[in-house]
Amino acid sequence: MHKNKASLVDVVHEHVGGSKAQSERAVDAVIEAIVHSLKGGGEVSIAGLGIFATKQRAARTARNPKTGEPVQVPAMRVPKFRAAKALKDAVRG
Repeated sequence: MHKNKASLVDVVHEHVGGSKAQSERAVDAVIEAIVHSLKGGGEVSIAGLGIFATKQRAARTARNPKTGEPVQVPAMRVPKFRAAKALKDAVRG
């Protein structure tokens, strides 16, 4: 089952009540807080879910798939997620 932002808003609305607009603002606020923390180099730990963090990816040489020519990819910070044990256990069944 695929969930998108709208379906998450529906779940929040079902559990919390209020208006759909309030539920959407709540989902937006959570996403914004996670993104803001990651942009600042921090991490977000949610018990039972996992840890959202960033890591530094080193510069590297890649290949253009169309031409085969080497392309320099600069070092960059990328998001990562480490699942909590509770989430891993729940998914395993």
